[in-house]
Amino acid sequence: MSAYRYMKSYNPRWRFSTWLYRIALRNAAKITPSTTADLEEIYSAEDDPLARCIAASDRENLWLSARRLLSEEVYTAMWLRYAEDMSVNDISAVLERSASWTKVNLLRGRKALDSELNRQMSASKPGDQKSEAYG
Repeated sequence: MSAYRYMKSYNPRWRFSTWLYRIALRNAAKITPSTTADLEEIYSAEDDPLARCIAASDRENLWLSARRLLSEEVYTAMWLRYAEDMSVNDISAVLERSASWTKVNLLRGRKALDSELNRQMSASKPGDQKSEAYG
């Protein structure tokens, strides 16, 4: 509607699409949002990937074990690597650590989780020999 209203101000030496785009931008800038969304409204527990993993599991989840065993920084590095599939360099940039720190702590986190899962497996099956758990 605004483009039709301002048609006589159009100069043919300009691109029509640019002229139309500028009208749309100006009209969009005039519109004020009627309501603002609360952060709690945007985020819901149903969208939480950890909550979905826990619901799908019948025993203690790997990520719950990781959260219990590992420091917050190492847990975050593990989550970014294995749940979000980020590269070591990207994780290093996010955590503001060196790539070698990230690699070492990912290895330490895996080893801690491996020993914990093996301990849980041996506790649940007392007659079996030690089995290896990977995940």
